[in-house]
Amino acid sequence: MTEAIRKLFAVMPFLFGIGFIAPLTAQLMKLWGIPGPFGLSPIAFGLAFGGAWGLYANIKGRWL
Repeated sequence: MTEAIRKLFAVMPFLFGIGFIAPLTAQLMKLWGIPGPFGLSPIAFGLAFGGAWGLYANIKGRWL
């Protein structure tokens, strides 16, 4: 059980990017009336942006 929790916490930045940053980005895009680039829907762009940022944080060990 401890090992499973350790593995879960190892990917938490990526999950945070997908689960929090992606919907937040999509909602802000809709609120401000910003269309997604390349014809993407706001949630598709949010998932790409949040996933990329979470993956970066996971690999580098920091958000910035």
